[in-house]
Amino acid sequence: MIITSLLDTDLYKFTMMQAVLHQFPGAQVEYKFKCRNPGIDPATGLAANNLALYASEIRDEIRSLCSLHFKDPELNYLRSFRFIKSDFVDFLGLFRLNEKYITVTALPSGEIDITIQGPWLHTILFEIPVLAIVNEVYFRNTQKLPDLMEGRKRLDEKIAQLRAPGLTDLKIADYGTRRRFSVAWHEEVLRVLSARLGIGQSPGKATGVAGQLAGTSNVLFAMKLGLTPLGTMAHEYLQACQALGPRLRDSQIYAFESWAKEYRGDLGIALSDVYGMSAFLRDFDLYFCKLFDGARHDSGDPFQWGERMLDHYHRNRVDPLTKTLIFSDALTVPRIIALYQQFKGRCQLAFGIGTNLTNDLGYEPLQIVIKMVRCNGQPVAKLSDAPGKSMCDDEKYLAYLRQVFDISQPS
Repeated sequence: MIITSLLDTDLYKFTMMQAVLHQFPGAQVEYKFKCRNPGIDPATGLAANNLALYASEIRDEIRSLCSLHFKDPELNYLRSFRFIKSDFVDFLGLFRLNEKYITVTALPSGEIDITIQGPWLHTILFEIPVLAIVNEVYFRNTQKLPDLMEGRKRLDEKIAQLRAPGLTDLKIADYGTRRRFSVAWHEEVLRVLSARLGIGQSPGKATGVAGQLAGTSNVLFAMKLGLTPLGTMAHEYLQACQALGPRLRDSQIYAFESWAKEYRGDLGIALSDVYGMSAFLRDFDLYFCKLFDGARHDSGDPFQWGERMLDHYHRNRVDPLTKTLIFSDALTVPRIIALYQQFKGRCQLAFGIGTNLTNDLGYEPLQIVIKMVRCNGQPVAKLSDAPGKSMCDDEKYLAYLRQVFDISQPS
């Protein structure tokens, strides 16, 4: 059994789920799985990863996932967060994932189709553990004797790079649950990082020397290892607001205002790439510049994005030193160091590193995602600054969305 706790997911799933409970309890959604790894094996004519071979095993693991419920210590841990409300924890005490909302189908091409369809409130927790299941099932079948020594060597190299002179204030966070090699390897990586980089201070604590591991997005390991859990919102929240808000053009504004209504100043990091950076900056006016603590980058050139954010704050008469820029798109340690050197002293910085941290043992990782594609029967989409990151099966809707947000067709 790969997933043994419903806390083995990212924090932003709970923060979004609470907003759904309070503001959109009747919303109906659909999610679809996609593997971005390119290539068909010429010898077989099948997808190179041939995930269809493991469909039955993946279904068995999902069935086990759906047998789980939140235990009292887990609920008490969630209740300790100042931004988690008591009624939400009470709801989680009754919650279980339901297998009827998810289907896994082996396709003749060798790929798999995973569709999640049902009430948003009852399906939102599927994404992260299902992706982790697909990864671990794949790698335990294809790498029966994993080269852990190579993984440890690569982790040692990352730690050495982070501990280089002049990088004491550089802090990283683990965002690697969804694409990790395995649960066991994920925990080992976090234990090694905690021991050798030191754990960053929790908010409000000013004693001792803060370490370079700021925390983890994984709630289970945060509880287990004494780390700070990190996360706010994901793309699905802003995508759903395309169907839930009063007017499509105002859907990004509506999403940010709904978030602020729920959290009243907590969890104030805005996700900037659902409609591309230019559309984000048009909506992220002086009000939001002051209201939110910062923004998160997740597609496009991070150096250009950071410069545009700093310029935007300056033009809105907001001191960037009071704001946080979070970088989280396909980061490696060298890329993190380069970003840190460009932006240090100009704003507050945070870095979330995923696949390259929790799935770097020398094998090609799976680039897999599960994205919301419909809400209340209406297509929803992300118009990414990075080619290949958008997911929508309705080209007419994509064209309409580009028109509404004044976004040019990608070349």
